[in-house]
Amino acid sequence: MQKITKEVYLKWYEDMLFWRKFEDKLAAVYIQQKVRGFLHLYNGQEAVLAGALHAMDLTKDKMITAYRNHVQPIGMGVDPRRVMAELYGKATGTSQGLGGSMHIFSKEHRFYGGHGIVGGQIPLGAGIAFGDKYHGSDAVTLCCFGDGAARQGSLHETFNLAMLWKLPVVFVCENNGYAMGTSVERTANHTEVWKLGLGYEMPSGPVDGMNPVKAAEAFDEAIQRARRGEGPTFLELKTYRYRGHSMSDAQHYRTKEEVEEYKKIDPITQVKEVILEKKYATETDIKKIDKRVKDLVSECEKFAEDSPYPEKSVMYDAVYEQKDYPFIQHKI
Repeated sequence: MQKITKEVYLKWYEDMLFWRKFEDKLAAVYIQQKVRGFLHLYNGQEAVLAGALHAMDLTKDKMITAYRNHVQPIGMGVDPRRVMAELYGKATGTSQGLGGSMHIFSKEHRFYGGHGIVGGQIPLGAGIAFGDKYHGSDAVTLCCFGDGAARQGSLHETFNLAMLWKLPVVFVCENNGYAMGTSVERTANHTEVWKLGLGYEMPSGPVDGMNPVKAAEAFDEAIQRARRGEGPTFLELKTYRYRGHSMSDAQHYRTKEEVEEYKKIDPITQVKEVILEKKYATETDIKKIDKRVKDLVSECEKFAEDSPYPEKSVMYDAVYEQKDYPFIQHKI
C-alpha cells in the first residue's frame, strides 16, 4: 500500500466532503421530487470507501455493492455529473436514466452495481472474482453489503465456495448498526458479524469503519492476500449512517443523541483535524477545497437539471423480446 502522505489526507478530505455534499444535494432535490423512488444515503460511512480506494488498484480491481451506491462509482472514476443525472432519470445518466438510485453501474470503471435485492450481490461478487481467477487475472473484487444482508443464506453458500476455490474476493460488511431499522442484537444470537467467516476458516476481523487509515490498512492486507492467490477475507467495518435507511425512514429506532454522539468521530472531521494538526494545509486552504466541492456539486446539479429525459423507445431496448415465442396462449 502506498504511504498515507499529506497528499492522501488532502485527497481524502476533498473526496469525502464531496461525497457528503453530493448526497446532501440529492436529499434536497428528493424532497422536491426531482429524484423519485428510494434514496439510500451514505452519510457517515465515507471512511470505508476512502480506505478501500486507497488500497485498491483502480486499473484492474473491481467493486460490487448494494443499493447505497451513489458515491462508490464516483470514487472509482465515474463522472459525478452522470451519476447525478442517473438519479434524475435523465438520458445522460450512467444507464440512460433506466437504473436510477439503486442501480448505478459502470463496466468501464469496474463498478458492478447497485443491487436492490438484499444480499443478492454477495454471490455475484464471488462470481466476478471467479471470472478473474479463471482468466488468470490478479485483480481483486471488493464485495460490499450491510449487516442486514449478513442474515441471508446466500452469504453462507458464497463463503463456502469462495474458500473452497480460494477466490480473490474481499467480503466487506459495512455494519452501520441497524440494517433497515433493526439492530443486530434483535436479529441474531451473535453481535460480532465478522465471526461468521470463522466457520469457514476464512481470515476475518473487525475494523474501525469511521477511520480511513484503519480501513485502508485492513483493506490492503486483505487485497494483497487475495492477489497472492491465498483466497478471500471477511472484514466487518463498524461504521454509522447519520441519515435514515432511506429517505422514507422515520428513524424511531434510535435517538438524536446517539446520532450526535457518532458525529463526534465523523470521518471527515477526523481527517480535517489531522490536516490542520500536521500543518498539511491552512484554514484558508481548507476553505478553497470547500468552495471547489460546492462548485462541483452545483455543476452536477445543473448538468442533471439541463439534461433531457430518455426517449420512451429506449426503455424497450433493454427488454428481451422473442417474436415467435411459442408458449403464448390465445383465448378462443
